[in-house]
Amino acid sequence: MLTPPEMGGPYRIKGTKYPRMRRSRRRRRVLILLGAVLAVALAGWGTLQLVDAFTGGDEEEKAVQARTPEDCGAGETGAKSGEGKRPESGPGGKPAELPAPGRVEVNVLNATARTGLAQKTADELEKRGFKIGKVDNAPAAYDKKVPGEGVLLGAPGTVDGELKVLGTQLAQAEPKAVERKGAVVDLIIGDEFRGLAKPAEAKAALKALAAPAKAKPGACD
Repeated sequence: MLTPPEMGGPYRIKGTKYPRMRRSRRRRRVLILLGAVLAVALAGWGTLQLVDAFTGGDEEEKAVQARTPEDCGAGETGAKSGEGKRPESGPGGKPAELPAPGRVEVNVLNATARTGLAQKTADELEKRGFKIGKVDNAPAAYDKKVPGEGVLLGAPGTVDGELKVLGTQLAQAEPKAVERKGAVVDLIIGDEFRGLAKPAEAKAALKALAAPAKAKPGACD
């Protein structure tokens, strides 16, 4: 078979053999390389999405831990905001100072059938630095009606101050706020009273109470 003149050049048929059209090896390598790069990129993007999905809560947790007591109390009014109570922080944001035992006046009242218990307890409190007020039997509302170790009574403004300080001397006594004025507090001795806390224990409790409290992360009372 003869090749027409117009079909000359590198594709001209000679004899009985035909030229083969082969794809360039360089082009094949480039395509393989591009495919590999694309696969790596997709794998990396998928991994990043998974990491974000599983660690997305960390940011929220950090935000909760970064809350301050002021944030927790924002928007609260009335009794929930601590109205009528001793402020927990003083000027400059410093913790409010608790009264020393010498500034806490205590009425010691006996609600049990055991005689002399009020005076004995009052004498011990006085040795520990407390100021003693009235020493007497408990009023009718409490007489023979206090089953526990005792009850601590005071005006609402003494709950975070005088009552807390007095509570270090009798940890099991129940503190209660009553409608009255002044800072004088009552210790009403109950049926299960066996004495005040040991001096070393009471001293340690006072020291711990006076130390600045560390706020728990993310905790709002």
